[in-house]
Amino acid sequence: MVNQKPTLNSADVELLRSEFKKTFLTRKDLDEIKKLMDIAIDEKFEDGTLVSKDDISHLPTKDEFYEKTAEILKKLDDIETSNTLLSNRVSKHSDVIEKLKKIHPSYKHG
Repeated sequence: MVNQKPTLNSADVELLRSEFKKTFLTRKDLDEIKKLMDIAIDEKFEDGTLVSKDDISHLPTKDEFYEKTAEILKKLDDIETSNTLLSNRVSKHSDVIEKLKKIHPSYKHG
């Protein structure tokens, strides 16, 4: 017995073609989609809601942005450290002032 490959008859071929048309986009479909997208993009340019490279040319690059952000965060960390040190110093001074007030209730020596 010889193994024969199944063959498609013309009805099978037509059925496949009709199913492909339902499932896959044709060149004509793609061209229509492109036209619609071009129209939509043109409308966005006209109403000013689409941003171009010229519109953002003054903005920093991602690397520049992260570098500047790192600088700012470093300064913030330095300020917080300084604030903590100053807060401790003020607290110690307040304690000394309170002790002096107890020793000199009228705020005068002598």
